[in-house]
Amino acid sequence: MTAETASGGAPLLDVEGVSKGFPGVQALDDVRLELRHGEVLALVGENGAGKSTLMKLLAGIYTPDAGTFRLDGQELSIEGPRHAQELGISIIHQEFNLMPDLTVAQNIFIGREHRSGGIFLDDRALNRRAAELFDRLGLAIDPAERVEHLTVARQQMVEIAKALSFNAKVLIMDEPTAALNDAEVDVLFELIRRFRSPETGVIYISHRMDELSRISDRITVLRDGRNVGTKATAETDQREIISLMVGREIVGEQRPEPVHPDAAPVLEVRDLSTKHLLRNVSFEVYAGEILGFAGLMGAGRTEVARAIVGADRRESGEILVHGRTVSIDNPAEAARLGIGYLSEDRKQLGVLLERSVRENIVLSSLGDYVTGLGFVRDARIEATGREYVQKLRIKTPSTAQLVRNLSGGNQQKVVIAKWLAKDCDVLIFDEPTRGIDVGAKEEIYALLRQLADQGKAIIMISSELPEVLRLSNRIAVMAEGHLTAVLDNADATQENLMDYATSFTSEGTIA
Repeated sequence: MTAETASGGAPLLDVEGVSKGFPGVQALDDVRLELRHGEVLALVGENGAGKSTLMKLLAGIYTPDAGTFRLDGQELSIEGPRHAQELGISIIHQEFNLMPDLTVAQNIFIGREHRSGGIFLDDRALNRRAAELFDRLGLAIDPAERVEHLTVARQQMVEIAKALSFNAKVLIMDEPTAALNDAEVDVLFELIRRFRSPETGVIYISHRMDELSRISDRITVLRDGRNVGTKATAETDQREIISLMVGREIVGEQRPEPVHPDAAPVLEVRDLSTKHLLRNVSFEVYAGEILGFAGLMGAGRTEVARAIVGADRRESGEILVHGRTVSIDNPAEAARLGIGYLSEDRKQLGVLLERSVRENIVLSSLGDYVTGLGFVRDARIEATGREYVQKLRIKTPSTAQLVRNLSGGNQQKVVIAKWLAKDCDVLIFDEPTRGIDVGAKEEIYALLRQLADQGKAIIMISSELPEVLRLSNRIAVMAEGHLTAVLDNADATQENLMDYATSFTSEGTIA
């Protein structure tokens, strides 16, 4: 795909010499960026590279310390989010900003409603305006539908319609496909192509390297708050972009071989079933092994993890730890038995965003830091925090930093540190690299491999088949709540994993 960018003249958006610092962190340093008329410019970089900070400056959320913004050659002073929208700059954040109990039309035009007689909300007028907008965008959405009844993909479309209702010239999209399936991604890309014109442009932020060749014209790379290069998409490849992002070449490791245990499994699951999905799931995990779980969305991978740690109620089945049958009714009991669960939703279930790095690290083992008289051993907590910040190379000004202020990859490291401080024998990682960049992924991969080498038994759930194949000694495949196969890595390919993930019949056999 190629964009019809305007030749000659000023760019649509010009960012020149922009810098922004926060206490202890220089987020952006002399950044330059150019968005041409009619193009889709991909913006990539590791977590913490400065992408989000730059977008928040353009959206009027932050004020730059230095530098200038120009739109169609005119210098801008962006005085707030509403002013940015009035100027023609709209941003769609990764986390939606919709009100679920309002209708689609009410969400799109909130704050700009037409009122009958200047008093009463005129829903008919709102619905008519929203319908005209959807017709222009080619979207089949009912303006009167309440947002809470929409799928995630359709909520994404409402966010886009809301942004474009301001007659946007520059549309900024932050990880827009994170929650979409392949068919929904195709719809989104078609919407982007319709929006693009000689008067408009799109800045597209994504960690998904395979998307860039499909939708972008050029790719700008940020690293450590600086622009380290811009490449025409047609003239580069994924390896070059990744090398620019991380400052080094990423080299894939050899796929791991099966573990040959000389002892009983650390964790054994027998005939695990739940009321609504899982049916007779049985497997074992050995010390030093990474057992990967593959399968389509809704296949039951996360449900297996939650049932093991007691977050979901088991209908039947048996769990053994070091050969002994155990009863686990909640995650706290699982932790006491040496089973740590790292949820796929780290912000909601993995960390306390408003607490410090050191407090989060000792969260699962807090009782070890309290004296018999009930006093907290602050010095020990600080020492443990420093130990794991160093071990895991967590990028933070200090252990007192709030976890909210860390990048996604470093937040994930804090979650891992929490369970390492607890010294669990079994670690269950659910989507351990979701939403983090390729450089941080490499560090997480190395960390999981080190943990296995230290004798931990690891279950890793991932939607990315290359990730499963790269890390797992064995691979378990789920389909419709059933375990359909357990393969040695040497016998596994993306093709046969997908066969096992999609070929399960209602009679309970492999088709």
